[in-house]
Amino acid sequence: MATSVHEFDPRDVTMHPENYFRRQYVWQLPIRITHWLNAACLMVLFLTGLYISHPLLAPSGEAYRNFLMGRVRQIHFDAAMIFAVSFLVRIYWFWVGNAYSRSGFPYIWRAEWWKDLFRQAADYLRLERGHIHLGHNSLGGVAYTLFVVVLGWCQILTGMALYSESDPAGFLNRLFGWVLPLLGGSFQTRMWHHAFAWGFVVFAILHVYIILYDSTQYGNGLITSIISGYKFYQKGDFKEE
Repeated sequence: MATSVHEFDPRDVTMHPENYFRRQYVWQLPIRITHWLNAACLMVLFLTGLYISHPLLAPSGEAYRNFLMGRVRQIHFDAAMIFAVSFLVRIYWFWVGNAYSRSGFPYIWRAEWWKDLFRQAADYLRLERGHIHLGHNSLGGVAYTLFVVVLGWCQILTGMALYSESDPAGFLNRLFGWVLPLLGGSFQTRMWHHAFAWGFVVFAILHVYIILYDSTQYGNGLITSIISGYKFYQKGDFKEE
């Protein structure tokens, strides 16, 4: 059975904007690039980190002919350096980017932020569509702050401190060496580094679930926006952050 397509009427858009979606440029290019770089680096870091802590593969032959652990560590360190640079670029763009670059930031001293936090939590618990933010809502801001920013800094500091042990008199040791005695030595620092890594796994599970749930509930191009930068909104949505 054929479906009919109604002719577009600009006058109806003006009279009834609530019936139409409009497009808004939300995520700027640096935001999108750092998002995918961070995601790729974290996946590589976690997988290589698992092997470094539990080397299941045991190649046969003399050690000097098999540089498997050394190669895995090299990939781990390379991904860590890329992640650190991407992480710092994202922090820089927090200040110089558009308003959506700072959306969801936990302004805990503002009553409006707390109001939005509880409203968003209630919408999720009731499985209701609720109000749509083109940027991050307060609940998303809390999750990103705790699971990305705080954990990111913890991983960078502990990782760089461990890496600096290869050159005790080097620049990295002077910059990050204080982390080792603060956390009780090299072994304890390594354990904290491993523990923090699992926080990203928890975040990834929650992040994918919420993204799929929100994209179904809102229908505003949430998933494709991190590729194109554009999202869609209707009358009543929170267009301005």
